[in-house]
Amino acid sequence: MPRLQITTCSPAETEKLGVCVGSLLQPGSFLALRGGLGGGKTCLTRGVVAVVAPESSGLVASPTYAIMNCYPGSTPVYHFDFYRLTCDDDIVELGFEDYFYGDGVCVVEWSERLTELMPPDVLTLLFEYGGDERRLITISSSGQKSDNILVRLADLLQMQKKL
Repeated sequence: MPRLQITTCSPAETEKLGVCVGSLLQPGSFLALRGGLGGGKTCLTRGVVAVVAPESSGLVASPTYAIMNCYPGSTPVYHFDFYRLTCDDDIVELGFEDYFYGDGVCVVEWSERLTELMPPDVLTLLFEYGGDERRLITISSSGQKSDNILVRLADLLQMQKKL
């Protein structure tokens, strides 16, 4: 499984990483976000939405209590937070798996709650605290589409370092 490790030093840098990731996504992309509370998952999502559905960029908020927020755009972004759910049955009961294979981009916080419902082609981002506002973000891929995104992301980030 290919992986990439990135350290961000502020919420603004985490959001900027989200913009880079979002610029490479296509309809049907699935981002599985993992990590503790306050880890930067919603910050990254804000960056993704800024580029995928810019008309909704001002609407991004953690969907902890709503469970799902939809950000309309030419490619809609479906932002899930499964923190309060316990298993696949809860997700099936709410009908969320229908979004996983649709025409939008899915961003799922607390994706570890998914087991059997996890799509086979996923870009996974693990957020770990690095002290203060620093975050160590490990990005891995499974599946041809997400593998391609990861390779292109590594190239994009390398190019940005040269600027």
